[in-house]
Amino acid sequence: MALTAYDLSGRTALVTGAASGIGRATAILLAEAGAAVHCADLDGQGASTTAETITASGGAARPHPLDVTRRDQMAAVVNAARRTTGRLDVMANIAGIMHSSPVLETTDADLDRVWNTNFKGVLHGCQEAARAMIATGTRGSIVTMASGAIDTGAPGLLCYGAAKAAVVQLTKTLATEVGRYGIRVNAVAPGWIRTAMTDRHSAEAQQQAEGPMIRMSPLGRVGEPEDIAHAVLHLVSDASSFTTGQILRPNGGVAMPW
Repeated sequence: MALTAYDLSGRTALVTGAASGIGRATAILLAEAGAAVHCADLDGQGASTTAETITASGGAARPHPLDVTRRDQMAAVVNAARRTTGRLDVMANIAGIMHSSPVLETTDADLDRVWNTNFKGVLHGCQEAARAMIATGTRGSIVTMASGAIDTGAPGLLCYGAAKAAVVQLTKTLATEVGRYGIRVNAVAPGWIRTAMTDRHSAEAQQQAEGPMIRMSPLGRVGEPEDIAHAVLHLVSDASSFTTGQILRPNGGVAMPW
């Protein structure tokens, strides 16, 4: 297939979590591929910074403050993105939070906070994007962000892993329901990625966390946000026109499930 399959010129994309990490890298890469990118994040200033980086390089971008747990806000941002070109072609649901606590110490508040952002926030994005695509007859692509935690029983990651596993089920179910409209839905399940979320620890703690991942990976390294951004680009591009309901695992080979 020609490399033009990765050309997103003339398409409109919405990226949540665009202020930093994987979301920022994805927004920038989709813009480099030619898409007009709407950068949404709870951190409105961060979303603006990402949009400014894109426009400074000659791309098209617009920032939006967005709390993904608020359905009304998600609907408003999706509608704003759609109005710019009359359609929404790409929805990348990347916004998420991390939480760690032993099962016996996990509270209802912990579960609600993680679930509301990491699952309900993705559900809102999927629903509003799919409705917009169906309304305009757009054969679009929706990507959700799962996690390597879906394949393990990592200590402390009950809330996080459960929400990400639910995202996988959402992805597969939605793919079966909207495929008849030409809409594709896929998930990315990253391994350990260096982001602001993982870099908040001390250098020593960071090294202790990354060390086992590096030793477990056949590639001998942890991931960078750009590694995941390229996975998203592949899934939303024409190069994946026959791919839906799938889970792509860019994890350095740390996990190799069937």
